[in-house]
Amino acid sequence: MQPFFSSQSANDSEKRSEISLPEQTNELDDLSLSSQTEPEDVAATTDTVVLALIAGRSFPDRISTLAAAIWRTLTVNRKVGIGSAVVVCFLLVAIFGPLFLRGDPNFITHDASLKPSWAHWLGTTNLGQDIFGQLILGTQTSVLWGFFGGILVTLLSVVIGLVVGYFGGLIDEILSFITNVFLVLPGIPLMLVLASYIPPSAFTVSLVVAVTSWAWGARVLRAQTLSVRSREFVTAARSNGESTWRTIFFEIFPNQTSLVAANFVSTMVQVILAFAALQFLGLGDISQASWGSMLYWAKSQGALLAGQWWWFVPPGLCIALLGAGLSLINFGIDEIADPRLRNEPKMKVLATKKAVA
Repeated sequence: MQPFFSSQSANDSEKRSEISLPEQTNELDDLSLSSQTEPEDVAATTDTVVLALIAGRSFPDRISTLAAAIWRTLTVNRKVGIGSAVVVCFLLVAIFGPLFLRGDPNFITHDASLKPSWAHWLGTTNLGQDIFGQLILGTQTSVLWGFFGGILVTLLSVVIGLVVGYFGGLIDEILSFITNVFLVLPGIPLMLVLASYIPPSAFTVSLVVAVTSWAWGARVLRAQTLSVRSREFVTAARSNGESTWRTIFFEIFPNQTSLVAANFVSTMVQVILAFAALQFLGLGDISQASWGSMLYWAKSQGALLAGQWWWFVPPGLCIALLGAGLSLINFGIDEIADPRLRNEPKMKVLATKKAVA
């Protein structure tokens, strides 16, 4: 009798496995289909980027997967797409624009105060300098140094914020005190004082902007790290013997990429505006072509009173367009990270007639 029961139990187990296995595969298929039908799933995009970087694939496959994930992120939100297009245009002009210039746009000629024409697309200054060429060189200086300042501010904010939030204790008290001091100090007057005592150059202006702009981002990242450091995956990383720095930058930091990206974009706007403001006030290197120095020379030469709009409108318009593009990216990142901010399409409600009793 015992062989009969054993064979019967074996047959029952096989039947149960045959019944349960299709249900599991169907659930997995449903999950995969649902992930494919949700174009605004940010977690899927993040997982794709991580897999592209750490998976055991060839280098071209990683690059193609990463490029596809970035393209999906740019097209998932209209604001991010428009803002990215504007920023990419300025980057292309900054990188490749000076290669197409003929001669030095700062060279003084006898063609003074000319209006826009085919020979000079944006006219000339009072000294006969080509404004279009100065605008191209100013785009290179303002955009590239603005990106450098934004990266520097973001690095300071990330390192200080993550370290303070993870370690706590005395390190938290000391760095939090320094952060609060920089938050309390007015940024613009401090920036003006530092810039007036430092030799004027694009590098020193970027350092001044970075020193006065890192505190807010560090404060936000510290608060987020305090809530993340006690979660299960951080505890598991510690239990597995992961080093402290690996836990901070490989376990905690990837969960704050959207916050860091938004901080970087908003910092870029502040850096570019502050860079242009210091140049406009004459606290930077006004001999170097930039949007701020163009506005400085237009003001000092009386372009506004003389009606030479082609001198001061183009750099001001470039500052406004680049700031608007970065702001659109920032708003789009907020909508992607927070579903409550998304503008969902409204369903059309069909009007129904009430029945008359």
